[in-house]
Order: sequence, then C-alpha cells, then structure tokens
Amino acid sequence: MAQLVNPSEYLQNAELIHSQDAVNLAITAIATQLNLAYANEPPMVLCVMGGAVYFTGQLLSQLTFALELDYVQATRYHGNTEGTQLKWVVMPKENINNRNVLILDDILDEGLTLKAVADQCILQGAKEVKVAVLAEKLLNKPKPISANYVGLLLPNRYVFGCGMDICGWWRNLPAIYALKNCN
Repeated sequence: MAQLVNPSEYLQNAELIHSQDAVNLAITAIATQLNLAYANEPPMVLCVMGGAVYFTGQLLSQLTFALELDYVQATRYHGNTEGTQLKWVVMPKENINNRNVLILDDILDEGLTLKAVADQCILQGAKEVKVAVLAEKLLNKPKPISANYVGLLLPNRYVFGCGMDICGWWRNLPAIYALKNCN
C-alpha cells in the first residue's frame, strides 16, 4: 500500500469497527479478569512497544494488584502494512526468571510476534507466560499462540487506532477503524 501524502485520507477511507465506548468496556472487562487472576501473585507486565502503549496506558489505572512494568519491542512491520522477518529492538530483561509474566499487546493478528515474545520469556526462565490483547483478528488459519485475555474481535481487514497504526499514523485514535478498500 502506498503511503498517502495526507494521513487524514486514511481516516476518510475507513469505517468504524469498534467505538471508543466499546474499546473502554473491553479494557475494563480485561482489567476485571486480571484483577482476579493476579490478586495473590504480582506479575511482571511486559508492554509490547509501540502498539500496546495505548492499551497498556488505559489498562494500568484499572489494575488493583501490585505489578512491575517493563517493555519489549519486536517488529515484523517496519512501518509497512505487511509483516516480514521479526526484528528484535528490545528483548525481555533478565528480571523475569521464575516470575509470572503478563504480555500486553494491541492485537493478536497472525501471532508470530507474540509467539516470539512469549518464547523468549520462557527461554529466560519465566514461570508462567500469559497474554492479554485489546483485540484479536479473526483469520481463517491457525495461529501459533492464543491470547488468555481478549477484549474485542476484529474482521480480517486492515485495522488501525488504539495503538494499531497505518503506515505509522493514527495509533492515537480512541476507536478502531478498518480501511474500506483494503484487506
């Protein structure tokens, strides 16, 4: 997909998939589940940069348990709309050994990046690794990883907003949109 000169054209060529209210309700539902799951054993929470920043920021204030927060950064998209080979920018730190790890990400799409992050945590000695995503894209093929907590389901289309971007733009939208003429 060629990048448009004016980023507003992306939004003009999109339709609303999940409203801000739906997103907020989904985040609150995940927070409620996590508050029950981690009430007695605080996890190391890993935010997958940069997509999960929106989700993480909205979620953290609703969590009532003690936690440590860190981040990882691995990407397959490199500013494009299609994923390629995984590139690690920041790997999990050493302080996850024998810890429960909760990975937060914006979307479970094909699952390759999340699988690599989870596998790396296990290699570094994590006791348990769970995944929470704001949204999961419905694909007609198996994924190498499942999320333990999912807020919203998405059609198999190119989506953006709430941390998900289109050519680097619109991560800041409080709702989720899909391009009208692109899968």
